[in-house]
Amino acid sequence: MESRAKAMGHGVHPILIVFPLGLFATSVIFDILYLITDRSGFQISAAYTMGVGIIGGLVAAVFGLIDWLAIPAGTRAKRVGAVHGIGNVVVVLLFAASWLLRLSADNWDPSALALTCSFVGVVLVGLTGWLGGELVERLGISVSENAGVDAPSSLSRRSAGRPRGV
Repeated sequence: MESRAKAMGHGVHPILIVFPLGLFATSVIFDILYLITDRSGFQISAAYTMGVGIIGGLVAAVFGLIDWLAIPAGTRAKRVGAVHGIGNVVVVLLFAASWLLRLSADNWDPSALALTCSFVGVVLVGLTGWLGGELVERLGISVSENAGVDAPSSLSRRSAGRPRGV
């Protein structure tokens, strides 16, 4: 099933999700560095990285919802997509809670609860990311029905046609 929201022939949601995933993981790395070194700056970097990740997650969610609504009802893909999407809403909420807890602190200093929210969020995003991979790799969501190793560029005006060997 091809993505419903496309840019230059590719699904927008799979393009956008790399940003919040990378930013959330980076914010946790900054938190760990802060805990190890106690150097000022790492907690601030974590908070700003987290903030941008939250915005990116919300934008990616819009396009994920557009694609999910197009999945046929009653299918495994619809169920997996629902768990994937709801899980990612929880991830964004966890990071938003962590960010808000830091906002009220002096110099963005994370409390134990703020750290717990972001650490749980990054573990959960690993699981929801796997579900996203399951949707694409196993269930063919956001994949052109005519995809193949010799399909023309998505920028060309030619149809992908039928892949070789099929």
